[in-house]
Order: sequence, then structure tokens, then C-alpha cells
Amino acid sequence: MLSSEDLQFFLTLTASPTLADAARKLDVTPSAVTQRLNGLEKRLGIGLVDRSGRRMALTDEGELLAERARRICSDISGLADALAARRGKVSGHLRVVAPLGFGQHYVAPAIARFRRECPAVTATLMLSDRPASLAAHTWDVMIQIGELRDSRLVMHRLARNRRILCASPAYLKRRGAPRHPDELREHDCIALRENDEDVTLWRFRHDNGTFTAVRIDPVLASNDGGAARLWAQAGMGILVRSEWDVADLLRQGRLVELLPDWRLPDADIVALVASRKERSARTEHFLCALRELGDNAPWLARQASG
Repeated sequence: MLSSEDLQFFLTLTASPTLADAARKLDVTPSAVTQRLNGLEKRLGIGLVDRSGRRMALTDEGELLAERARRICSDISGLADALAARRGKVSGHLRVVAPLGFGQHYVAPAIARFRRECPAVTATLMLSDRPASLAAHTWDVMIQIGELRDSRLVMHRLARNRRILCASPAYLKRRGAPRHPDELREHDCIALRENDEDVTLWRFRHDNGTFTAVRIDPVLASNDGGAARLWAQAGMGILVRSEWDVADLLRQGRLVELLPDWRLPDADIVALVASRKERSARTEHFLCALRELGDNAPWLARQASG
């Protein structure tokens, strides 16, 4: 017989590239994960995981168990939600995925406020530089910034967010400001690697409708927006960064917007969720909390007041 704890354990395993990664998520030792997996396979009399390669791979039987386990755990969670809703109570565990910087600055505080309003809900926040790469069954709400690739998900737009070309006054004093996107090829540029986007191809649209694209050769690159922003502040080069992250620095004059007549593609902030039929009450309530954040987008308000 399998318990719901067995199924949750196996689902954590399937969402992990290695046993060591699963052990970190479960907060146990790798040997404890191995022993529990061995015990599960022994009880079922079948192999669930092929461990012969460098990364784990599910056997056909393991794939079947994972598929059924997701369905069963979802049904159990849905039943608990339905019973709690009858009592007018929002409960259960909420799993949120968000980009690193935005998650730290805005999503983490939103979860804290949400917990104060719904104390029966527990939550996990996973911060990643590639949130879209995570399997949909491992999260309830994903915050996405920029290009949306999976159209099967339901999107809720939370806030406008421009991408801004900028540099520090020190860099501009030393190298001068570009007058046209083509001149960026002669400048030091900083690339931010995120969301599997082609981050060295910078695309621009002029106010008169003209389009152009420039392939940069970055002198510095990082998958962390904070590091890229600090390099730009230090005068190391020109950066494309989200408005939410640089609005204050622009207002303070520590960074300067470049080529204001040319716009980069917007990177609006959205929340991705499953269809309404598959959503829990806690997910719906958290979406309301996120809409509040979007309605009062601090970076837009700060810019307007400046």
C-alpha cells in the first residue's frame, strides 16, 4: 500500500534532476532518500527510477506512478480545499515561483502580507533565474517577466514594465552617449542572461515606427540582475534593465536613460496559473493579493512622482 506521503515523496523526486537535489528539497540526507526510494520499489516489486546515468530518469512504471500520483495528490488537495471552503477558511500549501530580483523585492513581501490575512496557509517561494523551465505541476503561481512561451497557462497581467537602456553618468562622461542603436556595437555592453532569451540581440522601435536590431558583444554578463545593475552603476557599461529595478536610480540620477526615442520590447509582469477548474481557494486569494501589488506598482508611482 502507498500513502499520500509516499506519493508526495515520489513527486518531489520526479521534480529533481538528482537524488542529492531531492534530498535538499526534502531537508534530509541523500542516503535517506535512497533508502526510502529502495523501500518504495521493494514494496511495489518494480523499479521506478533508472540511476545508471549521471541524472535520474524514470522507468515506464515510474512515469505511470508519477502521472497517477499527481492526479491523486491534486484530488486530495482539492478535497481539503473544498472542505475548508465550507467552513469559510482558506488553508493548505501555496507554491510560488518568481524571478530572483523581483521575487526578493516584491513577491516575498506579498506572501508575508498574504500569510497575515490567511494564517492557515503555508507557502514556499522558489526564486529562479529561469522560472519558466520549472514543470507546471511543481508550482501553483508563477510570476513571469517578459516573453510568455507557454500559452496553455492562464495569464493575469499585474503591471506594466518597460525595458530601459541605461548607463551611469561616469560611463557617459568617459565614452559619450550613443545617438543611434547601431552605435551600441562600439560601446561596452552588459548582458543579463535570463529566461532563455536571446539576450545579446537588442531590438528597438523608434517613435516613428522604424525597427532595428543590434547584436552586442557583452564585456560583462550575469544571470543576476543585481550584479548587472551594480556593474552599470559602477560605470562598467550600458545595460538593458527592467523599469521596476532601475526607476529609483533613474530618478536619483545614478543611471541615465539612453535613446529615449527608441523603445525596447516591454516586459510586463504577469502571474501564470492553471485553469480556474484546477485552482485552489488559496491560489485565488493570492492572485487578489498580487493584483493589489500590480494596481500600486511602486516603480510606476515613484517615476510619476519624480
